Amino acid sequence: MEGFRLKSIDELESIHHGSVKLAAAELGVESFGLQVLDFPAGFEQYPEHDHADDGQEEVYVVLRGSAAFELAGECVDAREGQLLWVAPETRRKLTPGDDGVRVLAIGCARGRAYERPSDFRLTVRA
Repeated sequence: MEGFRLKSIDELESIHHGSVKLAAAELGVESFGLQVLDFPAGFEQYPEHDHADDGQEEVYVVLRGSAAFELAGECVDAREGQLLWVAPETRRKLTPGDDGVRVLAIGCARGRAYERPSDFRLTVRA
């Protein structure tokens, strides 16, 4: 059927040992980035980064658990049901809470068409 796609989060193609689920690619979204991040407690590999070069702003929606976000040197705690917007130039790092975290991450560059990074594309299926 055309015009919509319904997918289960736990069945989405993923990268990084299942911790990053490629929601936008699986759903066919072309105008913004959309990933589900699943990180256990103690996960420390989420990279500190910003999007000053590409102008991408991001929204993080905590679906389950909690996380501490280090934002430009300030610590912001986010828990289930909360949303966090981060400006492109703001440095960010996510650290999961004691029970881990599931986050919906949404991003797009201001005033430009979205370009999906190569590592966030689906693998070729036979």
